[in-house]
Amino acid sequence: MRHDYRPISKEARKLLIEGHQNSELITTLESIGSDGVAPLPNNLDGDLEDVNGIIVKHRFVEAPGEGEMIRWHYVEAGTGEPLLLLHGIPQSWRMFMPILPELAKRFRCIALDLKGYGQSHKERGDYRHEGVAEQVVSLLNTIGIDRFSMFSHDRGTVQADFIAAKHTKRINRWIRGSQHLVHYHPDLSPQEHILSKIETREILQDPLRMISYIYSWTCKYPIPRPYIELAVQEFSRQGVGLAVERYFQSSTFRKDWIDRRTRLIPEWKMPILILQGSDEPPMPVENYMNLEEYLPGVQVEFVDGGHFYVEENPQGTLEKVLPFLCSI
Repeated sequence: MRHDYRPISKEARKLLIEGHQNSELITTLESIGSDGVAPLPNNLDGDLEDVNGIIVKHRFVEAPGEGEMIRWHYVEAGTGEPLLLLHGIPQSWRMFMPILPELAKRFRCIALDLKGYGQSHKERGDYRHEGVAEQVVSLLNTIGIDRFSMFSHDRGTVQADFIAAKHTKRINRWIRGSQHLVHYHPDLSPQEHILSKIETREILQDPLRMISYIYSWTCKYPIPRPYIELAVQEFSRQGVGLAVERYFQSSTFRKDWIDRRTRLIPEWKMPILILQGSDEPPMPVENYMNLEEYLPGVQVEFVDGGHFYVEENPQGTLEKVLPFLCSI
């Protein structure tokens, strides 16, 4: 398989460069910057929290990793088939809050803080996505989960790519959200350089600036203020910015792409729903058309929204997600 970059169309490049710059969203971000946000308290194992009318339980579990043990934080809600929820940058388990009540009616939801995020482990060590993916599987083993489905998003999908390749027989269904796949061009990942170069990486130490940059660029529709405040609060937890930078120093978007094309995609054997926003600046819709050659039987759907469609358009997300997850 040749590693040729796909050219970016004129229309896609315009959106990539300009972003959405939703005025309502920008006003909310500026207001949060003016008002400030209070720190979130740390949770304890077993704490309960009301999330849009359902009660979730905070869990802290130590599982093997880094040659010793890694402390993970996740929330759990619902019963039935396990559904692993993997967020991306700059978020936490809370990105799934708008849809968690509906998912928890049908599944045992395990909404994880990825390593380096939220209240999970942030110490130095292995931040290669391949390595962390195996540590996630070690967590699932520790809490007694064998077979499961996945819904991954953004950089959580990079880890899910490895989980799906190495543990195919354990995965019932996989919603692969918002990540480059077969087609790629390096201009589509400007954030890779911003978050890794010494001249600009300090943005990771400024949670509101970081979230304002990402959201104003990639969100087609506004996100409710409470969800933005929670994203800022979670990214403000001590050590998150430094830990997240380790991911960007451990790999490149090009390497992720080549790994997919050469050794991961051929191993994906479970039913897969490729779920993208209809208007994601770094991920043109045309890059997700005609994928049958590479993934026979794959289903592709687009939610009306930008990159953070789960929070921009939760109802539209559920309309795509639930039929797939509930299919036999």
